[in-house]
Amino acid sequence: MRMYLSSFRTGDHPDRLLALLHRPAHGAEAAVIANAVDALPDNERRVAVERECAALTALGLRPVEVDLRTFFDQPAGRVAAALVRFPLVWVRGGNAFVLRQALARSGADRALVDLLRRDAFVYAGYSAGACVLAPDLHGLEPCDDPEAVRTAYGDRARWDGLALLDHAVVPHIDSPGHPETEILGTVAARYRAAGVPHQTLRDGQAIVVDGPATRVY
Repeated sequence: MRMYLSSFRTGDHPDRLLALLHRPAHGAEAAVIANAVDALPDNERRVAVERECAALTALGLRPVEVDLRTFFDQPAGRVAAALVRFPLVWVRGGNAFVLRQALARSGADRALVDLLRRDAFVYAGYSAGACVLAPDLHGLEPCDDPEAVRTAYGDRARWDGLALLDHAVVPHIDSPGHPETEILGTVAARYRAAGVPHQTLRDGQAIVVDGPATRVY
């Protein structure tokens, strides 16, 4: 399993991301999953996707958006077939509850877990893209509004994570330039008080998983 989980965007160690690829990184295609921002107005969502694609293009990658909404309520094999051709899947930040529902409605949650365990590609992303890999999403609601799922899809939020990590991820800690740093500091404090296993990340930091090795940079 190979993962690059950043606090904010590509972070300070994109070289670590590129090093995870099993083929030359330059010109490699990257699937961009931006469904964490599906509750935004269409024009704002479009700008958010363009920003992600520009950042990945600057690394020499060829980003292609894979909109999970096109796979909603279809057999999971369809989204798996769409994702498996990419050496890298990049999952944008936004609302973790919205992202979780998009993964569930499309079958991408099961597909990602299966393909990652088969080491089919690198999973990378930031903020919500990392948070959704925890065992569950309880505790994130002071920052990410679960009601955004209703805005995006007319659905109720679900609280289970993909459980690819055995702990929660709390991004944007001690990051004065980020508007959510204070509230996520409160989230981390509540996790500590409740004994919830978690990893905090400052903007610029990333968790890098390469097979059995996991390291925070």
